[in-house]
Amino acid sequence: MPKKVAFLTAGGIAPCLSASIGALIERYNELEPDAIMSGYLNGYQGLLLGKSIQFSDEAKKNYDVLFEFGGSAIGNSRVKLTNVEDCTKRGLVKEGESPLHIAAEQLKADDIDILHTIGGDDTNTTAADLAKYLQDNGYGLTVVGLPKTVDNDVFPISQTLGAWTAAEQSALFFENVANENTTSTRQLIIHEVMGRHCGWLTAAAARDYRQRLDGYRWLPELNITRPRWEVHAVWVPEMKLDLDGELTRLNAIMDEHDCVNLFLSEGAGTDAIVREKEAGGEELKRDAFGHVRLDELKPGQWFADKLKESLSADKVLVQKSGYFARSARPNERDLDLIKRSAAAAASAAMEGKSGVAALDMDQDGEMSIIDFPRIAGGKPFDINEPWFDELLLAIGQPKGAPAAAH
Repeated sequence: MPKKVAFLTAGGIAPCLSASIGALIERYNELEPDAIMSGYLNGYQGLLLGKSIQFSDEAKKNYDVLFEFGGSAIGNSRVKLTNVEDCTKRGLVKEGESPLHIAAEQLKADDIDILHTIGGDDTNTTAADLAKYLQDNGYGLTVVGLPKTVDNDVFPISQTLGAWTAAEQSALFFENVANENTTSTRQLIIHEVMGRHCGWLTAAAARDYRQRLDGYRWLPELNITRPRWEVHAVWVPEMKLDLDGELTRLNAIMDEHDCVNLFLSEGAGTDAIVREKEAGGEELKRDAFGHVRLDELKPGQWFADKLKESLSADKVLVQKSGYFARSARPNERDLDLIKRSAAAAASAAMEGKSGVAALDMDQDGEMSIIDFPRIAGGKPFDINEPWFDELLLAIGQPKGAPAAAH
């Protein structure tokens, strides 16, 4: 009997989801040409509700079309199978039902042999809960995950799928936004970049943007100079912010160049914002995983309000690159990693080995099948990376001390 292989994508989107499905189809076409493939719609939500689509022969033949698209061909959602209250409230299970049991029974009813989960730490820790439940209860099903997240913040994975592309796209986004410095005197532009607790994407976006500036031609006679388009500050949650010192430095830049360009990780200062809002009696909404919704905090606007007067800014512009960056199709570097990861995932699944196919930090960055219990979120950006030191030196920003761990 041919294997029945199911896919689901979950969490926020990243520039790798559709492409990962395509890469897995490509590999199964080689390993198990007769495999019956399907996708649960909108992640674990579709699994709980029994909503799925079967991949036609035409879809299996034209898998490479998926390399050309961002987003997820089968949809996403944020659902935690061990959060019974949330699953019940959303109507995904009935009162008194166990989401893990419902999910397992749906996989059994669909006669699935292999389940591939594509998502970040929340998706794969949920996959770990499901894989353990399946194993403990004798369902005999293999679960293999692929790690996506633009934040690059999953232990023990050295590079998550989609992060390189997101950094490149964030840089491209700011390449246009930076021209807004010509619309006002004393202009402050805050480029708010995704990253709840990890500043890797912000730092990498700043690095990639500066590399793009290397190819520019300048015309000082008409005030087209690199210092006006330069990155002037990079604030990440892993580094303590000397706000007084930074204000002094940035005021000097504003006085000289009539603008300041700040790359801000949305997680930088989040703890302070939460404390301020909750102390004021504001009740903050949280998602199924207990995270405060960052769209409720508006960290870019919070800093804009704090900095406008201090920098005597005539105009303040806050621009978020998140949706632009995370929705892109993967670049060549990411697509290569996606294909390598998918090949490892499919091979492991055919051998009945569950885990997450990824570059393992504890194995010198080699491709491995990482046991689910080893997967965890919250991996910080290493502010001692040589390229980050070079970035700070180039823009004249003092390196702050490491911030307290989140």
